[in-house]
Amino acid sequence: MKENSENQDNSDKRILVYDDNIEILTMCKIFFKKYQYQVMTMTRCEDVINDVKSFKPHFILMDLWIPEIGGEKAIELLKGNPLTSNIPVVLFSANSDIKEICKRVNADGYIEKPFNLKEFKETIDHHIRISQNK
Repeated sequence: MKENSENQDNSDKRILVYDDNIEILTMCKIFFKKYQYQVMTMTRCEDVINDVKSFKPHFILMDLWIPEIGGEKAIELLKGNPLTSNIPVVLFSANSDIKEICKRVNADGYIEKPFNLKEFKETIDHHIRISQNK
């Protein structure tokens, strides 16, 4: 029997979202809270390792063009640190090269902007499930 993700209790799951667009962050906060996730949003990523150590997310959504160091560098830092390397990080961006960038920085996946909310949720749920089975 397939779980109904509308009614699933996700209150123990934390999602960290990095984007410099306040409207995207607001949408993410509303969207994830609807599904009972704990959400932290950030407009800058220069302190990404400490942010992750503090919030302890199960999943990170990273914009590509975010101040100060950018999403590519932030993901390289996360994947290069043994304390954060196992946390799934998905890039989301309107950049037409996002697929290649995702491979280059060893991100766990990507979501192209603009995105479909159903696919957005399915992608995130998929990565959280995988991370919990590690």
